[in-house]
Amino acid sequence: MGKIIFVTGGARSGKSKFALKLAKKFGKKVIFLATGLPKDREMEIRIKIHQKSRPKDWRTIVEEKDVLKAIKGIKDSFCRLLLIDCLTLFVSNLLLADKKEKEILTEVRNIVKLLRKAKYTTIIVSNEVGDGVVPVNKLARRFRDVAGLANQTVAENADEVYLAVAGIPIKVK
Repeated sequence: MGKIIFVTGGARSGKSKFALKLAKKFGKKVIFLATGLPKDREMEIRIKIHQKSRPKDWRTIVEEKDVLKAIKGIKDSFCRLLLIDCLTLFVSNLLLADKKEKEILTEVRNIVKLLRKAKYTTIIVSNEVGDGVVPVNKLARRFRDVAGLANQTVAENADEVYLAVAGIPIKVK
């Protein structure tokens, strides 16, 4: 049974840094699954910074929408750990592709089910987006709601859950 570790937190909370620290303990057989694409200059810079923080011998897969298919393509013999960064961008990508809430949450549940059957450990990184004010536009509210429900789905099924606050990871589960 595949172990799932869920790491969540606000923007610049240290969640990705903590997830990388955990992942590095698994040695060379690590796959990094990125869900963000460089769609603007700021995102390009952000991705390059993240890439530099990862060991060069890790394999990277970039998949913005079909994460389930990407995971199905992973060979258990190559992978000791899968690091998915991040669930929130994945949810955002599906919302922008006009996917309905039910479809997105079904996809998240299917991903979790597949990861449970894996022979490797998975770390899933996500943003905690529900702590702020209620967004003023409809799409932003939908995003906040769906991301929150996706986070709950992963956290409920995770073996360990961490909340990163000001660079300090706090074990919640």
